Amino acid sequence: MAGVPHVIEMGPVWQPGLSGHPSTLVGPVGARWLGHSALFRYEVRCWPHGTIPDVGEAVASPQLLSRDERRAQKVLTLVPEVPALTWGRDERRVGEMWNSNSLISWLLVTSGVGLADVRLPAGGRAPGWRAGVAIARTRRDPHPSG
Repeated sequence: MAGVPHVIEMGPVWQPGLSGHPSTLVGPVGARWLGHSALFRYEVRCWPHGTIPDVGEAVASPQLLSRDERRAQKVLTLVPEVPALTWGRDERRVGEMWNSNSLISWLLVTSGVGLADVRLPAGGRAPGWRAGVAIARTRRDPHPSG
């Protein structure tokens, strides 16, 4: 997969398979018991040469955090291991809710990319970011071989 751009996104399930992209995990939205309905589930998707439909709504431009291809591959390998926590809740009691920002910070910390060069949106914030960082740091082996 070297040199092949990938998209990782978290979005609503609505209908299984509707996105046309493979889902690596599915989690509940709002309350764990609501996750029994597709209306209250999200999925995490990862695919090569992808685009994000609402990228025009992004607060800031993408950031290059590393040119290390092994690290990038590690991020992709970890996508199926993301915890399927309830979106919008603080199930792990880390002080912030779990959401798409949590997904990205979890992947960066767990893969070892690190956060030193990450610039959060100017004049804004990234709700859920700290949740992903805190949850990733509780893993027993934050940099598993592979």
